[in-house]
Amino acid sequence: MFISFEGLDGCGKTTQINLLAEKLASLAYDVVFIREPGGTVISERIRDILLDTKHQGMNQITELLLFSAARAQLVNEVIKPALAESKMVLCDRYVDSTTAYQGYGRGLRLGAVKTINAVATLGVMPQLTFIIDLPLEELERRKKRSGANADRMELSGRAFYEQVRQGYLEMAAAEPERFTVINGAQEISETHDRIWAVLSQHLPRQ
Repeated sequence: MFISFEGLDGCGKTTQINLLAEKLASLAYDVVFIREPGGTVISERIRDILLDTKHQGMNQITELLLFSAARAQLVNEVIKPALAESKMVLCDRYVDSTTAYQGYGRGLRLGAVKTINAVATLGVMPQLTFIIDLPLEELERRKKRSGANADRMELSGRAFYEQVRQGYLEMAAAEPERFTVINGAQEISETHDRIWAVLSQHLPRQ
């Protein structure tokens, strides 16, 4: 089974994936946990280029194609083989990030973005996608508290992130059978319980 997690940077999705991976492993599921961009030697090298703050002059189409190239390598090298072995694949970001960030956020033509997405994924899509949603104000407070340095994508500005968030919500409304929007402002345990309540209805038998 293939499950992806989406949301704005700092929403808490990585924490939730870790909790879910631990829960599934405790129930004897064979779990593969990967992140995007990354997950392979080649994809991690591409990630370094994409997030490096020295590359502020990166063209939007270059950005789109680099994310897609990293994804194509990940799908071919990790995701498809894991699914063929009936493993549980948990992905921290996947193709919906590209639609939200490069399509809605950067303003690239959605039809073109979706075509490139289809090529990069080889048609491999998650059965379930959880969007951890938070208002921009809360995300900004969390980032300020963390004191972490922003990467190149995180320097894109508030208006960009508002468009990305709107894109996620529009995608979820258009495809409710796959997407579940989770309120990321809840306590960590409450968010985890909500995710588990949804996922447990879809889990394959051991």
